[in-house]
Amino acid sequence: MKLWNKFKRKVRDDNERGAREMVLEDLFNDFNRNRFSIYKLNFFRGIFFGLGSVLGGTVVLAVLVWLLSLTGHLIPGIADFMNQIVDVMQSARK
Repeated sequence: MKLWNKFKRKVRDDNERGAREMVLEDLFNDFNRNRFSIYKLNFFRGIFFGLGSVLGGTVVLAVLVWLLSLTGHLIPGIADFMNQIVDVMQSARK
């Protein structure tokens, strides 16, 4: 009986997965009738993904440096390390 229930559950899950895939394919085909529009959509999606990644990384890095600078005031060893990093970055600009 357990084996039968397991088999029924697997068949039901496979049917659901297949139905979901078909709905997604239908939606994709409805919105994108020709290859040019698909290529254009993917091109702009890639540009915005790259831009978002760069901006997100910049914000995360800025917050991390800010948190480390706050920690540096509490722990003197970290403050010296952060000062060295700032000096190296400023000397690289000149």
